[in-house]
Order: sequence, then structure tokens, then C-alpha cells
Amino acid sequence: MANNIEIVIENTGERVSIAQGTTLADMAKQRQSLCQYPILGALVNNELRPLDYHLYNPKCVRFIDIKHTLGHRMYVNSLTFMLYRAMCDCYPKAHLTVEHSLVGGVYVTIDFPAEEARPEAIEVAKTVRQRMIELQKANLPFEQKHMLLSDALELVKRENAQSTYNLLKNLNQLYIDMHFLDGIPHKLSTCLVPHTGCLTCWEFRPFGEGFMLQCPDNEYPDKLALYQETPKLFNIFQEHKRWAQLLEVPTIDDLNRIVRDHKENHLIHVAEALHEKKYATIADQIYQRRDEVKMVLLAGPSSSGKTTSCRRLAVQLSVLGFEVHELSLDDYFLPRSRTPRQPNGEYDFECVEALDIPLLNEHLMRLFNGEEVQIPTFDFIKGEPFFSGKSLHLTPRASRQPILLVEGIHALNPKLTEQIPDEWKYRVYVSAITQIAIDDQNFIHSSDNRLIRRIVRDFNFRGYSAYDTLRRWGSVRSGEHQHIFPFQENADIMFNSALLYELGILKPFAEPQLKKVPENTEEYAEAQRLLSFIELIEPIDPKHIPPTSILREFLGGSSFEY
Repeated sequence: MANNIEIVIENTGERVSIAQGTTLADMAKQRQSLCQYPILGALVNNELRPLDYHLYNPKCVRFIDIKHTLGHRMYVNSLTFMLYRAMCDCYPKAHLTVEHSLVGGVYVTIDFPAEEARPEAIEVAKTVRQRMIELQKANLPFEQKHMLLSDALELVKRENAQSTYNLLKNLNQLYIDMHFLDGIPHKLSTCLVPHTGCLTCWEFRPFGEGFMLQCPDNEYPDKLALYQETPKLFNIFQEHKRWAQLLEVPTIDDLNRIVRDHKENHLIHVAEALHEKKYATIADQIYQRRDEVKMVLLAGPSSSGKTTSCRRLAVQLSVLGFEVHELSLDDYFLPRSRTPRQPNGEYDFECVEALDIPLLNEHLMRLFNGEEVQIPTFDFIKGEPFFSGKSLHLTPRASRQPILLVEGIHALNPKLTEQIPDEWKYRVYVSAITQIAIDDQNFIHSSDNRLIRRIVRDFNFRGYSAYDTLRRWGSVRSGEHQHIFPFQENADIMFNSALLYELGILKPFAEPQLKKVPENTEEYAEAQRLLSFIELIEPIDPKHIPPTSILREFLGGSSFEY
């Protein structure tokens, strides 16, 4: 037919002819069997689209459900919008802020007008939860409209969403996409599910000084994600929130304002000083236990800045009179012939069993017994360890006490150093837990912060494209959830390596690489998602970053040797 177009259904490879203007929803009705759970959206030429998207030209379409990473994000963002809608109905004068993710959900706070009596948290949760149930049962559509920016600003202004208004008014665009739920407008950073009836698995309850919106489990979406107590991690989020408030940069708009006012140099100095103060605090705590602590174990997920943290902590420990020696767990990888494999046959470099644990414990015990040890060096090209003559000896000096810094992603796993008495260990967990948000309703995931860091580092120092990094990221994240995050609460102290200004620094480096991700790859959708919020950020000149900054680990120009 003259008005028909060919669509490739990538889930099966099927080619179908449909009428121009057909929506994804129309196509999905007969294809629900393509997904294990209800279809929420689709990748159209590897770009995420809502189901009300119309098809006018030949396209490749892959339908996705909540099991897909982007599908899960659609679900959670739609759920937070339904919460926002419920808050507008129940407490129109209150202000909802979506703060950050938690294990199993999202942490939010609600501010009530000072002149009104604040209701009890349990009452608020009960009232809002009931309204959310009503919205869910009403099966209301989430709508996306392409509209004049000036019209969108008027709508947002009437809703008194100041942070969103400030962000939008500085966009150099004529039209933007806005989302609506039952007449309430919102600017969200991703597509949404078709309607509120899709949001069948959630819970809303008091948590700390705020509330927790529990979300579906990634692996079993028809069940709530299992909540795990992570008080140390939660406290780090709260600490960084206080830093953001202290520096008056809780949102991207605030960061952009500082850049436009040419005050970013001061922000950089204060943010770096906060880091240095934290390193000094960690060193002081180690010093207080100097009669028993023999080693510092420093761990954290990918691109958290572990290596620079190790160097800067070593400087602080030296100030306190320690003779610092460093040991990298990367040198204790097993040869390829003994490396565990994943079910698909690929090497599993993320598991703790990929390290030569018996050799490491033997070396540690010998070092603490005063012996000199020949330390291996791992050749990552050949996949084999070798001995180059590098040795280590924790020799006590008259004025300095020796201490060993051990750095690696598995450093907090008890299995790694099971032969070493616990009282000899001081454990540090490092991660980049960003607190700067897009606006009050859209936070930036900490994993996105680390991913952008890694994209920049991989391109600068490893010759990897953004496509290469994105392709590996799923496996890296899976390894973190299995082998790193379960042990983070073992830490004696946590260090947040995120810097409030860093996205402005990383933008000019990451943005051109993300734009090179090929459209004919699945990673294109993730690249577009990252670009959607990076483009909102004003760039910052890296010339003001000190050579000791964690960011130098990713940009270059560090005064430390790596």
C-alpha cells in the first residue's frame, strides 16, 4: 500500500507493514508476548519512545518492559510523578523533593509551610498513599506534549516549581517536551509508562526524616525490592546534601548560576577543601587506633576515585607520623588459565575469586611478621602475573610507624583477608555519591556520575570510545551489585568522592564522545539519556582544578603517579 511503511520488530527480527501514523501502542497490543511483563515503551532506532509515539517512516522497533534498564527507569520516574500528583491533591501548599535513590526505592522529603502545623509523618504517608491508589486505579494516561518553551514556563510558574522554572528559562530552545498527568505539568528527564494503571507494585511509608517510595525489584518486578538497612550510606547522602546546601548548589540551575556569575573558582576551592578535610578526619581516626591498626583497606565501585583517595590519605597519614606503604589488589589477579568464568563463558574479572587470595594472605602475614616480600605485578595484556623484583618490607623506624594501604574493589570483602585479625584492619569505602539534582523532582543517579567519569577516563587513558564503555557498563554494574555493594556497610567510614562542580568540568569531555555513539547500537539509547541532562549544564574550565583533585584521575594532569 502506498501509505504503508515497513517496521522491523527487533525482538524477533520480523518485518511488518503498517499504516503511516500507527502508534507503538497499536503495535504492542498484538505483541505483548514479546515481553515477559507488560510493554512499557520501545526503542525506536535505538532511541527510547513512549507508546503514544507515532510511526511515519520505516523504523527498527524493540519493545521493552520493566526488566529492561530503561524500562525500569520509566517505571520509577512515572511512579515519582504519580507521587507528585498525589501530593498536589493532598497537600497543595507542601513542597515535595525527590532526594536520591535508596536500596529498594527512592528517598523523598516534604516541606510544609511554616505557618501551618506539620502533620504526623504516618498521617502524611497514609493520606498520600491512599490518593496514589486512587490515581493508579483511575488508569490515567501519562501524556507528553511538544510545546512552546514560553507556554511551558507559564505552566510551571503556576505550579510554583521554582527550580524547574529556573532551569527551563535558560534553555536556548523554542519548543520542549512536557509531561502531564491529570492536568498537572512536569518536566521529566525520560519517557513515561502509558498510564497509572501500569504502576501496580510500590509502597509509600515514613523513612528517617522523610519518606521512602519503594519500587519494584529489578529481577522480580512483580515484587517490591527488598529493603536493606544501609545507615552509613544513607548518612553519606545526608552529609553531601548538607554540603550542597552549604555551597548553595542543590540543583543544576544553581551550578549554572554560579558559572554565569564567574564564581566557579570559589566553588572549586571550597569543594576541594571539604574533600581534604574528610581525608584528614579519616587519618585522625586511624591514628586514634594506631596501637592496633596495621592496614587500611580501601574499596569502592568503578570510577569512584579509589587510587587518588589512596594517595591523598597516604599524605594525611604521613603528616601524623606513619610510614605508609601501598599495595594494589590488581597485582593479585589470577592468571587467565585460573580465572573464573561467567555462565556465558566469558572471564569473570569482577568476582573476588578472580584474585589469588591464598597468595595475598600469605604475603600479608609475612609482611606483618617483619619479612620482606616479593610483590607480583600483573600484566593485563598477557593476562599473567610476573615478578619484576618489586619488594615490600614494613620496616619500623624510630620515629614512624609502618602502615599498609590496600586498595581494590574487593578490599572490604571479609573473604579477601580472612587470615588477618579484624582489629588490625581499618576499612574505608569510597564512592561518588552525587547530590546535585536536575531539579526538585529529578535527581541524578550516582551511577550516572561514575559512568560519565569512566567515559572520560577510558577515552583519555585507555583508548576506549564511549560506545565501548557503555557496552561494558552493564557487566560492571552487575559485578558491583554482587561483589561490592553487599560489603559497603562493613566500612569503618565512608568517603563521598563526588564534587559538586564536577559535571560542569566533565561535560566538555564527555559530551562529544557520547554524540559519537553509533545510532545502530543498543548503547545509543543510553548515550541519549545521559546527553539529555548533560546538555542542561554550563561547562566549567578545568584550569582551576588543583593537581591533587580526584578529577585529575579522569582528566589527567595529576601530581600523583598512577
